[in-house]
Amino acid sequence: MSSLLTREEYQSLADSLPLPTNALIGGKSRAARSGETFETTNPATGQVIAKIASCGKADVDLAVEKARSAFDAGVWSRAHPTERKRVLRKLVKVMERNAHELAVLESMESGKPIYDIETIDIPEALHCLEWHAEATDKLYGQTSPSGDDVVSVIIRQPLGVVACVLPWNFPILMLAWKIGPALSTGNSVIVKPAEQTNMSTLRIAELALEAGIPSGVFQVLTGPGELTGQALGMHPDIDMVAFTGSSDVGRKFLEYSARSNLKRIVLECGGKNPCIVLEDAENLDVVAQYVTQAVFWNMGENCSSNSRLIVHEKIKERLVEAIVHKLREWPLGDPLDPGNRLGAIVSKEHFDSIMGYIKKGRSEGAKVVTGGNAHKSGKGCFIEPTIFDNVTPSMTIAREEIFGPVLSVITVANADEAVRVANDTPYGLAASVFSANLGKAHRIARDIQAGTVTINCYGEGDVSTPFGGFKLSGFGGRDKSLHAHDQYTELKTIWADISDPKVSRAIE
Repeated sequence: MSSLLTREEYQSLADSLPLPTNALIGGKSRAARSGETFETTNPATGQVIAKIASCGKADVDLAVEKARSAFDAGVWSRAHPTERKRVLRKLVKVMERNAHELAVLESMESGKPIYDIETIDIPEALHCLEWHAEATDKLYGQTSPSGDDVVSVIIRQPLGVVACVLPWNFPILMLAWKIGPALSTGNSVIVKPAEQTNMSTLRIAELALEAGIPSGVFQVLTGPGELTGQALGMHPDIDMVAFTGSSDVGRKFLEYSARSNLKRIVLECGGKNPCIVLEDAENLDVVAQYVTQAVFWNMGENCSSNSRLIVHEKIKERLVEAIVHKLREWPLGDPLDPGNRLGAIVSKEHFDSIMGYIKKGRSEGAKVVTGGNAHKSGKGCFIEPTIFDNVTPSMTIAREEIFGPVLSVITVANADEAVRVANDTPYGLAASVFSANLGKAHRIARDIQAGTVTINCYGEGDVSTPFGGFKLSGFGGRDKSLHAHDQYTELKTIWADISDPKVSRAIE
């Protein structure tokens, strides 16, 4: 991975980059057929960056037609697995050469710190694509133990046309999580980025064509969810929608599936994730480092953010003090400055929502330990990292997903109470447990209702581990790992009777 640039170099790139603003359909950059556009804004400055094509039903119909034609022609779906692997690995190389450009495009639209995009998001996205590319020609079918007179072959075939609907918090990384297994298994993919963050996805689609992915196999439709997203969800010739975003919007895709062709739906949705710290947790300074990263990374705009700190009453004061101290290492400001670890909130609408939760926390009796205010930084949408103490499990800030830099500290008396509080939520995406007793930590991990539980650390596993949730946090499948390949394919049995006809007649 290339090294970080200076703030001035990133700004120079931002000022000079050609901005992709049209949809990419059938290998061509196209304006929406209606001619409609919408504005994309830099949340760090409040300035309009560009006007993006607002695709409607006619554009969706055209993209699906191109995707289906490519799939049926077999230019990708029937290409040899080693060929698909070769092209996907070439895409990784092309993206790596353009990493600085991609990072700037994403930071400009999302407000994400360029440091995180360059050192975490892009390297992990490239590794994800490479990993799934390498799996393309290494996954075998099966035969069943059905006797000597039968050959029963169990194979997986690509679904067909897959729509991938992305969130705005990790545009490049979530794109990789979706298209890696979807393209590896031979599908034609239509990507709809979030309305707030389009340009990095559009640029990667251009690079995919450069890498050799055939026309119609990887397309991008831009537009609002209620227009473009709904048209994708309702389309009768789309075989699957893979969605990452809010639970409310996830419900809509299930409804669209029911009202159309019962297309497969895979949802990765929200979370209100607990971090349990028991009395015997070792080295509270290290724990504080993980807690700080878990809740304030990407300004808390992260579905796996551990936004509820459930801590034993005997160590609570020391741990909270250590977290406040760690925040000194998280400067907030211009996202294009690689010295900053906290950037801008993605939009004014979301900024107002987070500030509303902070106001609600105060009104319900929680105590602000640090933060709690908008950060004055020009015309941008910045919020100070905020810690609430004296939070009870019934408070709004302890129950609803804030999706911002807000930590709720809940005190408990023992491990059993900690587990009860952790599970007292409609969500179940991720969790963390800190304890010196590994046996106890494993038992707690077993009892927590979440798709990923980390012990004495924070994270989401790696590309080899499945990621998704329980309850309102997920439905239908998982991102990452070989399990993701399964969800982008159909399972088929081919049964052949090879019994000797002479033997059969003799028996008759």
